[in-house]
Amino acid sequence: MCKDASTPDDREVKVANLLKNKDLSISVAESCTGGLVSHKITNVPGSSEYFNRAVVAYSNQAKRELLAVKAESLQSHGAVSEVVASEMAKGIRVSSGTDIGLSTTGIAGPGGGTAEKPVGLVYLGLSDPETSRVKKLNLDGNRWENKRVAAREAIEYLIDFIEDRY
Repeated sequence: MCKDASTPDDREVKVANLLKNKDLSISVAESCTGGLVSHKITNVPGSSEYFNRAVVAYSNQAKRELLAVKAESLQSHGAVSEVVASEMAKGIRVSSGTDIGLSTTGIAGPGGGTAEKPVGLVYLGLSDPETSRVKKLNLDGNRWENKRVAAREAIEYLIDFIEDRY
């Protein structure tokens, strides 16, 4: 039997417990995952204690205006890059005043990929006041699978980040 998507999974509950127990707040900036990461974080009752906001910044204009991503970064590295993932995470953290910013940017598919940046390339960004980290993923599913796996990986990356840093 399939799990109901509205029922929090173990990772979602673990993130909730870590954020609550360590008195941390989080905001999320998503591009390729289109809100799935935010859904996972807010799927646990009581998430308003630690979840501040989310921005789905799909366009470069939105990344610049809402997340303070530098135009030069977008031109030099492209929206799907380590640099932009880092700037997105920092931008959402700073604009919301939260302890942690989490971001996703990538190419979900089926189109949009190139030889240098194939479909399934995703960057996850994390930022707190002392550090920024980025993780690169190379996924090989269809559009939905790439979005779903990227969101799951973002939650796992967040768990590792909190356990390592706090």
